[in-house]
Amino acid sequence: MKLSDLRKVTVRKRLRIRFPLSNGMECVVNEHGIAQVPALRAVPSFNLEEELVSVRAFVVEPADAGEKDKGKPKARSYTRDEMTVLTTAGGGAEAAHDEHDD
Repeated sequence: MKLSDLRKVTVRKRLRIRFPLSNGMECVVNEHGIAQVPALRAVPSFNLEEELVSVRAFVVEPADAGEKDKGKPKARSYTRDEMTVLTTAGGGAEAAHDEHDD
């Protein structure tokens, strides 16, 4: 699983995915596919792609979770294996289809 896989899922399914970094900070991939580290105040001394390799827990929430609609699903924790399934579920057929559209 790569950062680009997480980005695709967040855009397609309108999700936010949060995961901890080894330095104690947290990365958020938003519904636009943008990876952000909110606590970052200077040029980072790490690579998100390399950090992602060691991540074992993710929190996935709907992008519109802040709205006052009680019928919306809440944030859910995923293990690395569950997140891998989420990023690959249906992605192969869609990716192949996208390549042929170009």
